Amino acid sequence: MDIKLTEAEKIKILTSDDIFGIMQKILLREQKIDQDREHFWIIGLANNLRLLFVELIGLGTVNKVLVDPMEVFSFALQKRAVKIMLCHNHSSGELKPSDADKDTTDRMIQVGRIVNTPVLDHLIISDKSYVSFGNMGLMEELAKSTKYVPAYELADRIRNEAVAFGEKNRSIEIAKELKRMDMDVETIARLTKLSIEEINDLRVRKHK
Repeated sequence: MDIKLTEAEKIKILTSDDIFGIMQKILLREQKIDQDREHFWIIGLANNLRLLFVELIGLGTVNKVLVDPMEVFSFALQKRAVKIMLCHNHSSGELKPSDADKDTTDRMIQVGRIVNTPVLDHLIISDKSYVSFGNMGLMEELAKSTKYVPAYELADRIRNEAVAFGEKNRSIEIAKELKRMDMDVETIARLTKLSIEEINDLRVRKHK
C-alpha cells in the first residue's frame, strides 16, 4: 500500500531522525485501524538521498511480520529507488531488535547487494521513539555476514581478497627495496600506493 506523502515530506534524508519524524506520523495514522499489529515499510531514496516513497509491504500479528526480499526489491526497482531503508514497528513498545529482525535485515542487505540497491538502515519504531540498526553498528556487522551470500559471490569475494592481498604484499616488498636505496618516502608512496605511515613502519636491512 503506497503511503501518500506531501511535497514537504519528500525531504533529503541525512540522519535516522529525519526518517523517524516522517514514519512516526505514518505509524500514528495507521494505528487508528491496526493498532496492535506490526507494520513493515520500505523507504525508497533517490541517488541524492531525497525521499521518493514510503510503501507498506507487510502487515503482521502483534509480535511478528513476514516480508519477502523479492517483494521488497521488485517494488523498489519499479519505483526507480537507488537506495532503500527498512522500517517496522514493535507494537509492544519494546525497541530492542530480535534475532528475527536481524535475520531479515541480513537477507535484505545481501539481496540489495546483488540487485545493486543498497539497504542503508533499518529502523524499529514506536509512537514515541525508535532505534536505528545503523546507529547501533548492526548494519556494518550484518554486511559482513555470509549467511545469505550466494556461493558464487562468496567465491568471487575470497578470490578478490586474495588478489588484493597478493598485490599489497608485492607493494610492500617493492617499498622495502626502495627504502634500502634511500629513496624518499613520498616518492615510494606515489610508486607503490602505500601510505606514508605504512612505509615508515617498514623495517629494512641495508644490503651488504
